[in-house]
This record gives sequence, C-alpha cells and structure tokens, in this order.
Amino acid sequence: MSVTGLKATSHWKPINLLKDFGVTPVRERVVEQGKYITAAGVSAGIDMALYLVNKIVGEDETKAIQLAIEYDPQPIVDSGNYSNADERIRKIAEKKLTKDATKGLGLLGMIKNSKDILKMIK
Repeated sequence: MSVTGLKATSHWKPINLLKDFGVTPVRERVVEQGKYITAAGVSAGIDMALYLVNKIVGEDETKAIQLAIEYDPQPIVDSGNYSNADERIRKIAEKKLTKDATKGLGLLGMIKNSKDILKMIK
C-alpha cells in the first residue's frame, strides 16, 4: 500500500514534513488510514494506544487498561493543541524547540532544562 495521498498526523512542529512523503498532513489527534495509524504527540500517542486496544479487545478491556495506567489528563493550562494555542505561546514553543533541537536535546531536553519546571521541582 502506497502512502501517497493518505492523511496522517504528527507533532505540530514537523507535521508539514509529511508532505515530503506524499502524505496529506491533518491536525487531528489520531488518524487511521488503512494499515497506518498516526498520532499527534506524546499524549495523543497514549490515545492512539487506547484506540488500538479498543479495536483489539473491546471497550471494557480498554477502560480497564485506561484505569490501570490512570490516564486521566487534566492539565493545569489549556494550550496543548496547536490549533487552540495563542500565537504568542506558539512562538515561544517554536523558539524552545528550535533552540533545543540545535543542541540535540529535543523535547526531553527542553523539559529537563526548562527553568519553570526546575522551579516547580525545588
């Protein structure tokens, strides 16, 4: 099965790179296209896993697994979706990702080196 013409999602930063593979990028959490399933980011990856579990073992087992991992997202702020995030916040995030990517740190490094996170830990 060729991926050309299929829809897929990814983290908002590299999502447009999907075009390089003939894929149509869409800003959705989970996208299923034939044998391919993509997710938009870290928490969307958990959503994708639960989506797959539901397809395989059904709703009750999926709910039990969700409870077992205590997946109950309740963020203290609401800017986790690119489409809903304020433009100013997008620019700050873009700067962090670009700066840290050049250092080879990626998202994990951004979190480890975030002054705000370190203040919260202290």
